[in-house]
Amino acid sequence: MKKIAVALLSFMAISVGLKAQDGFVKTPQGDLVKNVTNKPGDKIKVNDVVTFNLTQKTEKDSVLGSTYTMGRPIKIQVQESKNAADLMDIFPVLAEKDSALVRIPTDSLFKGHDDQRPPFLPKGSYLVCQVKIERVQTLDDAMAERNKIIDSMKTNETAERNKYIADHKLVLKTTASGLQYVITKPSLKHKPLAGDTVLVNYVGRFLNGQIFDTSIQTEAEKAGLNQPGRTYEPYKFVVGKGNVVAGWDEGLLLLGNGAKATFVIPSSLAYGQEGYSDIPPFATLVFDLELAGIKPVKHTPPAAKPAAKKPGIKKHAVAKKKS
Repeated sequence: MKKIAVALLSFMAISVGLKAQDGFVKTPQGDLVKNVTNKPGDKIKVNDVVTFNLTQKTEKDSVLGSTYTMGRPIKIQVQESKNAADLMDIFPVLAEKDSALVRIPTDSLFKGHDDQRPPFLPKGSYLVCQVKIERVQTLDDAMAERNKIIDSMKTNETAERNKYIADHKLVLKTTASGLQYVITKPSLKHKPLAGDTVLVNYVGRFLNGQIFDTSIQTEAEKAGLNQPGRTYEPYKFVVGKGNVVAGWDEGLLLLGNGAKATFVIPSSLAYGQEGYSDIPPFATLVFDLELAGIKPVKHTPPAAKPAAKKPGIKKHAVAKKKS
């Protein structure tokens, strides 16, 4: 009963707070919040997943950042507030489609590292945030929606990859992990082992044919790649140690020195469902590459297995009795 009473008091402190000027109320973390709208419906709860737009300004109305400019809102799970900057203590006073003004004291933002305070956020000032709640979901609903989207993207990736292979009439081998490859120039020279340093020339493409990276200058120029300061030479790295995407680590161990190949690498062996930089989520990548050199290291031979004992009759069992 005591815990329930404490929880109710905490919620009331958030909901009512200490009244300030212009209709703002003060939250336990020291933020000042004012509802611009007061939409009907359930208030946001801890563990709900909230999608919202955010614009940050100085008190002089200079815009510091905006999700509207970025082109996508923020989506987060609501948790217990840890500090004034996380905005978590304003959500319980808002409902879906609500808008609010939030004034965050900059002294709390730069507490302990005031040397990092920019001049446009002086001591005693506030960071002004405009918050618009676009959507509120339970955690279960949000996870179900996310899984549905992921499954759809996986299905689309597989369909697009199969179409690419068919359209380009590629005859590929497929490994147990899902790497698909064809050796276009075989080599009988030795293959690298995990831990060797290799040098690789490559051209990397998306399934639409767009080149996103290459170690070859002429290919970069043809593709119009802007890579200032890039030195065009074979890419050098230790293979089999996780320094590159998994598809490379696996596929290069299949090639003899000097061999050329095409790798069709599913996202599960590349940059996955998160993507990376200019590479979108669930992107199958196609690489035309050449193993241009191997610098082997000394490898410890595997320990010999102990010889298996042959079944037989123990000596003492057949020893003749002495007369």
